[in-house]
Amino acid sequence: MKLCLVLVLMLAGVASGAIEKRIVGGKSCKQQRQYHVQIEAVQGGAFCGGSLINTRWVLTASHCAEQLVKVRLGLNSDTSIFSKVKSFFKGSDKKNEQLIKKDQQFTFKDEEEHLHDIMLIKLNEDASPKLATIKLPPAGCSRPEVGQQVEVGGWGAKTADVTKAKSPSSLKCASTDIIACGENDKPDSKYSSDETTTMCAFKPGVESCFGDAGTAVEYQDLLHGIIVSKPVDNCAKMIVMQDICHYREWIDKTMMEHS
Repeated sequence: MKLCLVLVLMLAGVASGAIEKRIVGGKSCKQQRQYHVQIEAVQGGAFCGGSLINTRWVLTASHCAEQLVKVRLGLNSDTSIFSKVKSFFKGSDKKNEQLIKKDQQFTFKDEEEHLHDIMLIKLNEDASPKLATIKLPPAGCSRPEVGQQVEVGGWGAKTADVTKAKSPSSLKCASTDIIACGENDKPDSKYSSDETTTMCAFKPGVESCFGDAGTAVEYQDLLHGIIVSKPVDNCAKMIVMQDICHYREWIDKTMMEHS
């Protein structure tokens, strides 16, 4: 009996696929952000978050992929340990971990063919309809105004010094405030951006770290942004985000063209 219990617990850990990272200054998300997706480059070098927006599509930052990646779904779901073990034995847990090739990744390009740091990933097969998704704001929406509070989250490094960071035990959530972006607050230089595409947020003690990029920025329970800050040695005190409202029509068009 004891051996069986140990086996169940070990398989539950495998099924959950939990990698312990987080956003600095946050607290456990508990049952929030069940739509959260983990994205990891198979060849190494990239580790990010993303958002399941329907059973077939994930929204994230472009720099999180653009190569063969492993996508893990349902890591923060409220599924019981025994349900996860049951799925593991039935093989259905494989749906929650998919290898996605580059031809199923779609980065936004503007009229001048410049890349932006926002990407749609099409899953190989539909995720379970039992998994939570996050709603997008309606077409024609407006971004949160300066001074508005937004919710961020992630599994990024726990401390500012990534080399000494310890692993937290759960996805972390935090509130921060929209502020005006500075001249140097923008995505990686590989990607085009300006004041119409980029938002910024700051709150003392709340920072994004390696591993938090691609995760959702929530405003009024809708997906209004994705984190594109790309810190390396230290966490980013200023959180830089792509404004989903700017890309709203592109999101619908891309999913329709590749359905």
